[in-house]
Amino acid sequence: MHIGRSLVKNAFRLPALALLATPFASAALAAEVSVAVAANFAAPMQTIAADFEKDSGHKAQLVFGSTGKLYAQIRNGAPFEVLLAADNETPARLEKEGFAVDGSRFTYAIGQLALWSARSGYVGDNPGVLRQGTFRHLGIANPRLAPYGAAAVETLTRLGLLGKVEGKFVQGENIAQTFQFVATGNAELGFVALSQVYADDKLKGGSAWVVPARLHSPIRQDAVVLVKGKENPAATALIKFLKTDKAHAVIKSYGYAW
Repeated sequence: MHIGRSLVKNAFRLPALALLATPFASAALAAEVSVAVAANFAAPMQTIAADFEKDSGHKAQLVFGSTGKLYAQIRNGAPFEVLLAADNETPARLEKEGFAVDGSRFTYAIGQLALWSARSGYVGDNPGVLRQGTFRHLGIANPRLAPYGAAAVETLTRLGLLGKVEGKFVQGENIAQTFQFVATGNAELGFVALSQVYADDKLKGGSAWVVPARLHSPIRQDAVVLVKGKENPAATALIKFLKTDKAHAVIKSYGYAW
């Protein structure tokens, strides 16, 4: 009888002990992933990273920059494990050069370019303000490093306006710096990523013309697992999370498609 009572008591204790052990087990399984993120995707990725940590327990350490500079850093040994680029060419190049895991690349978003001014009513729903040319400065990201800058040059070329306005360029190293030029008034207007001025399905302020997709090559933004993240479960989990409806809802709310 003494042995029987002991077994019954222990049987009731086990679930409680199991519950106490669960947080420790989760903590032990949690991992961290270093993510290089194109500057245009900074705002949505911060939201996605928070959701990812809440849902998975894994943590994403984010570093933002121009895709061209991130590419150079990866080639020079930077400890990034996942890249979210502003184009599809850079991840493909890294894959070909042996810096990325074959078969892990996919398009996580399709970006939209916008001509934006911090001043309400300054930019209409067409490129008229560019044709008038009454502004002194036009912000643009370095087209050699930033895909949104390349799309802006392509847009101006197709509109027949590149020669007219290129002398007014204020060039940012990346799209984040370009946005700052316009937001602070150092440029009256500029080409930015729609995601920088758009959230919760509406313009956050100022005035903007969303550049029609037909005026430039598609801004297909690809993600890829880098070789340094091949064995990291958090890297694999993040890639899966980026494909979920929850992540897609965030991406869409900032004006992207996929």
